[in-house]
Amino acid sequence: MIDAADVGRFRDDVLALIDTPPGPAAPLGLAVSGGPDSMALLLLAHAAFPGAVAAASVDHGLRAANADEARMVAREASAIGVPHAILEVDGGLSGASLQARARAARYASLARWAGAGGVVAIATAHHADDQAETFLMRASRGSGVTGLSAIRPRAVVAGARLVRPLLGWRRAALRAIVRRAGAAFIDDPSNADPRHDRTRFRRLLDENEWLDPPALARTAGAIGEAERDLAALADLLWAERATIGPASVGIDVAGLPRDTRRRHVRRAIALIRDDAEISTPAFDAAANVEALIDALDGGHRATQAGVIGSPRHGRWHFRAAPPRRSL
Repeated sequence: MIDAADVGRFRDDVLALIDTPPGPAAPLGLAVSGGPDSMALLLLAHAAFPGAVAAASVDHGLRAANADEARMVAREASAIGVPHAILEVDGGLSGASLQARARAARYASLARWAGAGGVVAIATAHHADDQAETFLMRASRGSGVTGLSAIRPRAVVAGARLVRPLLGWRRAALRAIVRRAGAAFIDDPSNADPRHDRTRFRRLLDENEWLDPPALARTAGAIGEAERDLAALADLLWAERATIGPASVGIDVAGLPRDTRRRHVRRAIALIRDDAEISTPAFDAAANVEALIDALDGGHRATQAGVIGSPRHGRWHFRAAPPRRSL
């Protein structure tokens, strides 16, 4: 049995993130990997919204155990009457930046599943400890406001609406829910692999009790609020300052604060990459573009993520960088 207080808390957390309560025709989608956090998500959602949830697991094929883990989730979901789908990713995953590409492939598969099933949103099991780890990881890399807002309660990824109702919950509490319910779960061995940055920061938090994950998570949430306000201001200025042409973007940067220029540069790069179908190297909304901004401020051309920026008469111009010459 799941404690009624936990069920009520989870229901409130979900309803605070979506406009329409889930129902049989528009269920709440659940991304369930089989770990204790996502199994807690499955149990809480079923208890809070009976008959109005659907679950999916993505088999990346990266580990031999992936398929078995997905089948375990299918059995647990079937036992409580939750529809479940096992999804595969398009193409093989190999080479550099494997984790980032696996994450993108997972969300792409979930987005297709959500669109076909008419789900109101996809809920993931990110929690307060994840938030604290992400905040510290990004702070150590010198991230700005966008990066330090860390994991956001709402997002749109691969065209699908994502919600993270467990961001206020602790990892240990979620594991306890699963154990009390007698449900199966899998501990992913990669979570203990010291080669991963997240593992090292998780150990840092575990070994230093004065680093309070809920407090760090609240800090990330407060920065997230500031991020939304700054993003709204940048959107208004983009409409006034940006000119989008064939395979090019120009921005009037005169008088713009650095944070706004940073956001406009990232937006310009993303538009050019989409137009030119540039997929490598990786680039996202939290990418560090400081060196590029410094070069443009200094009157120099510079390239990042396959896009070249050029300063001319108070405007910055962006286009796809020409291919490198082969010797």
